[in-house]
Order: sequence, then structure tokens, then C-alpha cells
Amino acid sequence: MESERMSVPPIPPEFDHLSHRPFSFYPPILNIEHNEWLLRRGTWSEILVVNRKTDQEVWIPRRYIGEVSRVDEPVMIVGLTKELEYKGGTVWPHERRVIEMPRAVNEGVSRQPAKIPEEPASVVGIRLEPSESRISRLVGAMLLAGVLVCVLVVVLSQRSISFRAIEQFDLGLTADDDYHSIVRKLGTPSEDRWRSETGELQYRLLRFPARPYTLILMGTDREHAHYVGALDAEWRPVDSVRLPSGNDTMAMLKKLAKW
Repeated sequence: MESERMSVPPIPPEFDHLSHRPFSFYPPILNIEHNEWLLRRGTWSEILVVNRKTDQEVWIPRRYIGEVSRVDEPVMIVGLTKELEYKGGTVWPHERRVIEMPRAVNEGVSRQPAKIPEEPASVVGIRLEPSESRISRLVGAMLLAGVLVCVLVVVLSQRSISFRAIEQFDLGLTADDDYHSIVRKLGTPSEDRWRSETGELQYRLLRFPARPYTLILMGTDREHAHYVGALDAEWRPVDSVRLPSGNDTMAMLKKLAKW
């Protein structure tokens, strides 16, 4: 493998515009905190990238590399065709565990009809004493009451289930809008604050009077932060934008921690 890597150009021609230019993967590689990279070299089957913060080197198979944005504002994006995670010194496709939903009431109960005996059973005359007759009626009444209670529980449980749709807004904003263009369109925000002073990406929060949403701006620094979407009062995405690389910011907004 080492001789194969040395026999090809240090940087593949289709990635030559990434030479000495930082970029971020989207979606970010799991288990790696800082998402800012530089291209080191590559082969016909994989490329070597180095993390600008930790100097950590990672080989990425070429089959997982998608489109590369031609615009580096707010940050150059290299798309990934699969969500990857870093473990054991290499990257692997991330597998999400499927949680089995609880079964509904009476699910799995056999619906097969009872078998009819081929020969009629012999009739035996049985005379019930008065006490035995009362006990039989009491048992029957208890069974009937139990069935009615089960039916009532099922009806009430089904009525309590409700679904709440997430409202979507069309704000007329795109990834080209920055703070100044947003103020021209929506006015001066009532709240304006940044997430933190450090980090490879900067996030800005804007809230406006009488508007039920929060705007989020993102950039590699505070001078180049652009609009990436909006969140409602419960911090759920209600608007997203498409980046120059073709990826939508909805998945990123869902993972964004509240501050």
C-alpha cells in the first residue's frame, strides 16, 4: 500500500483547489471534536487529511467523498456521501441503532379459527345444584366485566395519542444573507449574542420582537457569519438553507446544542 501511495501525485487533480485551504466535512465525522481540516495527499482510492487543531491524520476512502463547494464563505464544505465515525484509528460508516417500538395491545394474538372436532362429543346429562349454578353465573359475570374493562382501556389509550406537526416558515433568507442583510429585511433584533469566543466555527443567535423563531448564523469567524436556518421556541428547526455544496443545513440544526 505504501509503494502504491508514493507512485501517485501528492494531491489528486480533482482536489487541487483544496491545496493549503482549510475546509470542513459535512456531515462532520463523529468522535472527532474539531471539524477543520487540510488536505495532505491522496491515492486513487483514498485521501489523507490532517486536523488543523490536533494535527491528527485520517485516511478517508474516496467512495465516501461527495461534492466540494467552490465558495469558501462562510466555510468551504467537502460533502460526505455517508455519515462517518472515527474509531480504532480509521473511519467507518456510522450505524444507527433501531429501537424496537412496543407492541400494540392484542398484537400477535392468533386469529386462527378454533378447530371443529370431527366427531360430535357424547352428551352426558349433568344436573347442576343451585349453588353450582350461582357460581357459574358469577364467574361468567366476572369474565364479562373483565372484557369490558379491557375494551375501555384500549379505547381511552387510543384517544390519548396525538401527533403534533412542526410548523415550517418561509423567511425568504438564503445562505448569502449575513447580519446586515437580515436587519434590512426583518429589522433590528431584540436579542443578539454569540455562542462562544472559541471554536473552529462561530454561531450567532438573533431574535426579533413578536416573531416566534430564532435565526442562526454560522461562520469560521465573526466577520463571515451567514444565515443557516431558524429554530422555534422549543429549539426545533423550522427553516433551513441549501449550501453551495448541495447539502441542506436541516441535519446540522437538529444537532445544534441550545445556548
